[in-house]
Amino acid sequence: MTRPALPTPDLDRLATLEGEALLAALYARVESAWRLCREVHPGLPRPQVWCDLRGKCAGQAHFGRGGLRFNPVLFAENRREFMVEVVPHEMAHWLVHHLEDGCRARPHGREWQTVMRGLFGLTPRTTHRFDTGRSSPAPHRYACDCREHAFSTRRHALARQGQRYRCRHCAQTLVYLGV
Repeated sequence: MTRPALPTPDLDRLATLEGEALLAALYARVESAWRLCREVHPGLPRPQVWCDLRGKCAGQAHFGRGGLRFNPVLFAENRREFMVEVVPHEMAHWLVHHLEDGCRARPHGREWQTVMRGLFGLTPRTTHRFDTGRSSPAPHRYACDCREHAFSTRRHALARQGQRYRCRHCAQTLVYLGV
């Protein structure tokens, strides 16, 4: 594997940033990733950036809105990893989508993996390993034969409307435990 194409952020500096300064660092990282992408695709439009994503997702390339969305809670808790992995991950989606026939490419398919390895010098990973406890509270408890499961309000509402969920381990239908 090659070296990462974007410089590794200074962890000590990142740790001291708060509020607007932290967001400015994120925007600067997106800008750097975008400039790198423009070296291979000069017509690539600049994405807008929002920090309004909630739940377990760290980031999202949102083509309908024309930009990238990031989870501010996960960013604040995982600053370095976010800058090194999540920003290039989402920018790779942005680049692939804007290539000819890119809208037909699988989200984490060959094209995306090629951008991650070849352009960003990173191992392509489809998911992060961040603790999502604070960013995605799941207050509704369900159970099966082997464990308890925490559902978000949205998934709980779907279950109350008749959607059935099964445990991935024991294959039993999950049952609501109440509050």
